[in-house]
Amino acid sequence: MSHRAVGLHRPSLSFILLVLFLAILWLAGGASRADEPGQAIVRVASAIALILSILLVDRSLPLQFRVVPLFLLMSLMLVLLQLIPLPPVIWQALAGRELFALAAAGAEQPWRPLAIVPGGALNAAVSLIVPSTAFVLLATLRPGERLWVPGVVLGLVTASMLLGLLQLSGAGFDNPLINDTPGQISGSFANRNHFALLLAFGCLLTPVWAFLGGRSPQWRGPLALGLVIMFMLTILASGSRVGMLLGVLATATGVFLTRKDIRKVFRRYPRWVLPALIVALITVILVLGLGAIIAGRALSIDRMIENDPSQDMRVRALPIVLAMVRDYFPMGAGFGGFDPLFRMREPFELLKLTYFNHAHNDWLEVVLEAGIGGLLLLVGAVVWWGMASVRCWRAPSKNRYRLSHVGSVMLLLIFLASIVDYPARTPMMMVMIVIAAIWLSGETSDAAPVGH
Repeated sequence: MSHRAVGLHRPSLSFILLVLFLAILWLAGGASRADEPGQAIVRVASAIALILSILLVDRSLPLQFRVVPLFLLMSLMLVLLQLIPLPPVIWQALAGRELFALAAAGAEQPWRPLAIVPGGALNAAVSLIVPSTAFVLLATLRPGERLWVPGVVLGLVTASMLLGLLQLSGAGFDNPLINDTPGQISGSFANRNHFALLLAFGCLLTPVWAFLGGRSPQWRGPLALGLVIMFMLTILASGSRVGMLLGVLATATGVFLTRKDIRKVFRRYPRWVLPALIVALITVILVLGLGAIIAGRALSIDRMIENDPSQDMRVRALPIVLAMVRDYFPMGAGFGGFDPLFRMREPFELLKLTYFNHAHNDWLEVVLEAGIGGLLLLVGAVVWWGMASVRCWRAPSKNRYRLSHVGSVMLLLIFLASIVDYPARTPMMMVMIVIAAIWLSGETSDAAPVGH
């Protein structure tokens, strides 16, 4: 019995590899550009972890997680199909290829793949090793170890927040592994919106973590309260306008998920204590927020007030992006080709010292790159998310872990963030999507893990 009890608390190889893998992602997985040094580090680490897991972990994949690898496989197949060389008569007939055919007019046309920028499509295919590795490591955890994952994720969010506060202090931390902007508060990410989205995950997950498994919060309660306040204030200082909205939504949802547990804790106190505490917390947040505005540290609010929406590059470039989607439909232009293809159409009035690297609407960019295949894949993912979310939110209260609800809301936050940005193109967010999808699919299923 003693040996068995010790074994229950001894982490498995999958859990150890997962923690190391997430630590490497935190350090080097916050950029989307293919030419950043962090990409090579993350992908090599993914390959090593995947090989070790396959060779040394003697555990089968739970059946309830099968939807996640199915979407990963379909994504990989969609990218690989774009790399198959096509005869001239076929690729010249594809929409949007007229200019490339004219470039070699009079000469023998070569075979070309569907992807106009094959290197970009190849990079997209290779990038999928990161979420694939995350899935294998997460799915082969022992059932009890899956309850440790929220704490690990919360630790990553907290570490990123602390790094953001270091940047806020003027320390000038510069991560050589990603293309971060000097002076920008973006934590371990190159993009402040992606950083704010990660902090929003923290706002959602922290209250649930405090009561995870139906336990009494004890010291976790005050810690969770302090973390949520710090996450929100850091989002406020980051300058991310969409992040501020997502943070409010995430915090409200986290409190809603734990409302019964919160009431249970305060039953031992007079009835006025809980409302008084809520009023006090709102007052503290408002005072701290007002202080940040006065001190010039509430960059998110400043940008929301001062910026003219009509001058936002996303708004100004939207007509061109929509025209590109139309011109390359139904087969798409190929993954990874947005930057050079946009430059071909960029009007003089949009030229500036920085370049428009993505559409800043990933829903449109996926359809632009993958055409009808990408559209169907997106629709399939949203339909699965909707059906799984309805099941988990309508499930009886016996689901004491609530991780399915957290996974559902995390994916919703990514959906919303992708309307104005491209978070799913960073390795760290790829893994967050896999974690959220596993939580949503695993906790909503009655199927028991097999192979344990």
